[in-house]
Amino acid sequence: MKPVRTWILIADGARARVLQNSGPGKGVQQVDGCDYRTSHEADREIRADRPGRTHDSTGAGRHAMEATSSPHRMAKDGFARALMADLERKRATGNFDRLLIVAPPRALGDLRHHIPGALKSCLVGEVHKDLTHVPNDELAAYIGDFLAV
Repeated sequence: MKPVRTWILIADGARARVLQNSGPGKGVQQVDGCDYRTSHEADREIRADRPGRTHDSTGAGRHAMEATSSPHRMAKDGFARALMADLERKRATGNFDRLLIVAPPRALGDLRHHIPGALKSCLVGEVHKDLTHVPNDELAAYIGDFLAV
């Protein structure tokens, strides 16, 4: 019988890694080629120019235009979109059978927003914690409720 391969995505808004568990008592191993990073710049570094100015609709007044979105937030959302697209490609080629997502609440919301239906069907759980800095050998304490590591 073929072992069930579970991938564990550990992510935040700018970095992610994928680990694999091949069954109870097998532990977790880093998946080659599944270490993701992106720039993590603040809005003030991305948006260097002052906001544009506009005239009032009546009168001679002028005021600064306020940005409608944060470039920092948009970068995190784009990272989540690209991450989910890559995982869907890997799922479609049979690299894993089940998926567990571990991310802080805001990053988890971004990931949920971009998860395709086929990938959602193999999702076994979500852990609402930032474990990006936790070593692989200490993860069992956090994911033991979802997976027999």
